[in-house]
Amino acid sequence: MAQMMAVTLLTRAIEYDVVGRKLEALKLYEDGIEALLKDSKAETDPKKKQHYQTKILEYMNRAEQVKELVTRWKSNGVISDKIHIVEGATGYSYSRIFGKYFNDGIREILIEEPYVRDHYQICNVVMFCELSVSSCRNVKYIQLLTVKDSKNNDEQGRAFETLKESLQKQAVKFVVEYSEHMHDRQVILSNGYVVKIGRGLNYFKPSPSRYCLGAFNFHFRECRETNVDVFYCPENNKS
Repeated sequence: MAQMMAVTLLTRAIEYDVVGRKLEALKLYEDGIEALLKDSKAETDPKKKQHYQTKILEYMNRAEQVKELVTRWKSNGVISDKIHIVEGATGYSYSRIFGKYFNDGIREILIEEPYVRDHYQICNVVMFCELSVSSCRNVKYIQLLTVKDSKNNDEQGRAFETLKESLQKQAVKFVVEYSEHMHDRQVILSNGYVVKIGRGLNYFKPSPSRYCLGAFNFHFRECRETNVDVFYCPENNKS
């Protein structure tokens, strides 16, 4: 059973790798390699064990190549647009910031956002995902890289699981990975655009009342001062 799982994961990884869905392919390579390592440890036949180790090395090399490619996405590109949001400004909803870059060519999105712990921060990720799914008809994979909240009785984890199940109903896979040392805030789109916001997704001020404009439509919500830099690299375009 474990061997079949490894084969399934790695077969899918290769398929997604070939068609340019690199983020999802990398996750499948990592999961498939882990399953293959378990099979290798359980194997007692020396020849079969050697075969496992050879295949593991092959997949690890390819996974490393894909990982390096994804890393280059973050640093390549030329500046496409710059926006300075002044303190208290309105009219800068996610639709305004991301809308012109969202299209049917996007299949994968990587969100790097260190602070997704408090309720409003989680709601911001949900709101971003809503816009992504409604604006990018072909998006199939959204990955969030963030810092794990170890102080809140796993409210963060339960919220992510709920969002995962909700996105699954829209045929979108949602994966969360944790890093303790991340600081960058950026959104990487598979159509070649990288959107870097100084405050990440959390640049909105709290609404003074649930009954005023901006309580639900963030076009009217006041913002904190921040800078938005948009980069484009044609070689990153996997659409």
